[in-house]
Amino acid sequence: MSKQNFSVKQRIKSFNFAFQGLRTLLAEEHNSRIHLLATMIVLIAGFYFDIGQAEWLVLIITIAIVFICEILNTAMENIADFISPDIHPSIKKIKDLAAAAVLISAIMSVVVGLIIFLPKLGF
Repeated sequence: MSKQNFSVKQRIKSFNFAFQGLRTLLAEEHNSRIHLLATMIVLIAGFYFDIGQAEWLVLIITIAIVFICEILNTAMENIADFISPDIHPSIKKIKDLAAAAVLISAIMSVVVGLIIFLPKLGF
């Protein structure tokens, strides 16, 4: 294994690949657009209700977890479809488990949002 020197050009290129991945996610995955809309609503609500620093940290981490799960789910689905274009019970299981991670993270984000915003609405 050869050791390569640090290259700013290569680091910039790697960022471009990552941003292309985000563009692909938003262009091809309908649920990611729903997550993005929910994120914008939550951010607007956070500013409107002037939430505290700890609440912002929890929201940002929660939003990140949902998007990370969605990205990993999409990557696993694409790999699974590439490996086995035909329906296969093992591939279905892998896809279902990855989708479950997104579901759990989305449910968790709703619970976090309710804990933070319901008191601000008088509940």
